[in-house]
Amino acid sequence: MDTSLESSYEHCRELHRRHGRTYYLATRLLPAWKRRHVHALYGFTRYADEIVDRTGELPTALRSARLADWSERFLAGLRGEPVTDPLLPAVLHTIAVFDLHRVDFAAFLHSMAMDLTVTGYSRYADLLDYMEGSAAAIGTMMLPILGSSDPAAAREPARQLGFAFQLTNFIRDVAEDLDRGRVYLPAEDLERFKVTPADLAAAAERRRSSTAIRHLIEYEVGRARQHYAAAAPGVTLLAPGSQSCIRTAYVLYGGILDEVVAAGYEVFARRAVVPRRRRAVEVARALLAPAGTPLVVPGTTVP
Repeated sequence: MDTSLESSYEHCRELHRRHGRTYYLATRLLPAWKRRHVHALYGFTRYADEIVDRTGELPTALRSARLADWSERFLAGLRGEPVTDPLLPAVLHTIAVFDLHRVDFAAFLHSMAMDLTVTGYSRYADLLDYMEGSAAAIGTMMLPILGSSDPAAAREPARQLGFAFQLTNFIRDVAEDLDRGRVYLPAEDLERFKVTPADLAAAAERRRSSTAIRHLIEYEVGRARQHYAAAAPGVTLLAPGSQSCIRTAYVLYGGILDEVVAAGYEVFARRAVVPRRRRAVEVARALLAPAGTPLVVPGTTVP
């Protein structure tokens, strides 16, 4: 591998290490040759997210132009044109090695563009349309790298795992998303529990939820767990060397929901994180679990 490609993979790995703590930890359980490709996909998604969310002080039109410019450079690279971006060589190499579906990358970039103008979703079906690109597509991008004994059967669980992880983030990060002017919890759910966006903003200001907001979060946790349940069978369909990685990510992201539940569905007082001790225990369990061991869905107990 030439030095520029090595440098690009290292750039992606460093982005992953700095910004994707839970996912990065899980990735270290993969066979060494697979890790760099996962880092490359993370780098791709993270860089687009940086343009959209980490430059909030810039006008929307300028952020949109930057995302469009970077997307075009990516597409040019797919066409075989030279690229100078330090991140893209690793991404393009990974796509070529595994013949990843271009449609997944297009869907992801479309969802990132939505984040520049869409600030809320009326129904859960609308949010699912957004998450199809921002989450489910990432699951299906990853599947060829992870490997599977039955790729066709593993595809839907991979999509569901993307939904589960992203909805977990939305539940945990309600306050952070409000700061960006977005409410990812569907309006129909807020109406169901008689909560308004102004109520969420007031709770964020005082760092304490009302009873109605706690019931709303409880409802969303239940919905996320349905996605975890749908994703669980897919983990045992993965290549044996990949199962401990995804098992760890599954349990640690699910553990965020456990922390939300333990806090009485309070998401404004502090950011829900899985304690270090539990993280270490879960990594050890994932390493020791034989390939094919069924997963325990968050919120359930071992029979």
